[in-house]
Amino acid sequence: MLTEPIAPAAVDGDAPPGLARTLVFATMAVTLSIIGCLTLAEVVLRFLPVATGLAALPVNAAHPVYRFDPDRPFVFSRDWNFSIVNHGRTNNDGFVNDEAYVKDDPRPLLAVIGDSYVEAAMVPNARTFYRRQAEALGTKGRVYSFGASGAPLSQYLVWARHAAKTYAPTGLVIVVVGNDFDESLLAYNHRPGLHVYARDVDQRLHLTRIDYVPSSLRLLARHSARARYLIFNLNALEVAGTLLDRLRPATPAHAATPDYVGNTAAAASPQRIRDSEAAVDAFLADLATMVPLPAERIAFLLDGARYASDVAFTEQSYFGHMRTYFMGQAARRGHEVIDLQPWFLARGRDGTARFEFPTDGHWNALGHEVAAQALAASRLYRTVFGPN
Repeated sequence: MLTEPIAPAAVDGDAPPGLARTLVFATMAVTLSIIGCLTLAEVVLRFLPVATGLAALPVNAAHPVYRFDPDRPFVFSRDWNFSIVNHGRTNNDGFVNDEAYVKDDPRPLLAVIGDSYVEAAMVPNARTFYRRQAEALGTKGRVYSFGASGAPLSQYLVWARHAAKTYAPTGLVIVVVGNDFDESLLAYNHRPGLHVYARDVDQRLHLTRIDYVPSSLRLLARHSARARYLIFNLNALEVAGTLLDRLRPATPAHAATPDYVGNTAAAASPQRIRDSEAAVDAFLADLATMVPLPAERIAFLLDGARYASDVAFTEQSYFGHMRTYFMGQAARRGHEVIDLQPWFLARGRDGTARFEFPTDGHWNALGHEVAAQALAASRLYRTVFGPN
């Protein structure tokens, strides 16, 4: 009598063959779906204005000046929906400027130093305050800019020295904003590539360089639209940091008091104030020795409250204190301080003008226009270029 073969009994713990095949196929399907979605996202994002970032060059003893890969186009954009989009390029010296810098041009030169307000990657370069001045001057003079996002007073010294040695400017103007003071100190700022003040054994401040080497991951990310979208547009790293901060106990605050004024924390401990004042003193002292220009040839363009409703908060904040301190110390050394606050308040008196973007606190084109007008009315501008 013929009998059908009996299938071997499944060993305890082993999945039946049919179930194993199902799991394998399901895993493959999920994996292929993920790969397909990622590939599709990469393709789609390559047709959208995803931010490229500015490729910073290594900073070390041989190359101590922080700047970007020269002669390179870039795209600036913000947020998931590209609320701000701007296209620009770096010039031959590695700074964001449409003009190539020339060493032996006989025309008088005004060098402009600053952070993201001078880099101004979010504004068409022709509409920045310094390019407006350069265009207005024509053959009468030049205006070169040296700046990058996140730089404080201490880093401005390095760019000022670089500009002085390389291009011999007739005058120098430095844009000063709210986070320039404490972030000049190593205790508050560890960003690679910058020069900051550190204390020696005698507690004196001295400039120290934080070397920078672009990581392999960052170099690879530059070639992926998905990675750049996460890093630059969605600010994934900053969001992760914010979520971690929210896990810490919250500090009670008055509901009517803003947390930030002038792009920096509004509140300040006595230690932060003392440290910031020490940074200002060291910066002004070093500026006198590192840049071979008389004090009256170096001016400061100082940000401030932009609207009448913000004046009281600004004056009571950390930025308000540091504005007053900086103006006093700079004036004592013979520098001109061009206070932008009254210029903004006058331009915005009708209540309709806005000087920054809805989703970005930096000056928009109108903010740069106001800064250009204030600079053009300064003693330094007339000294460098003659009467308007």
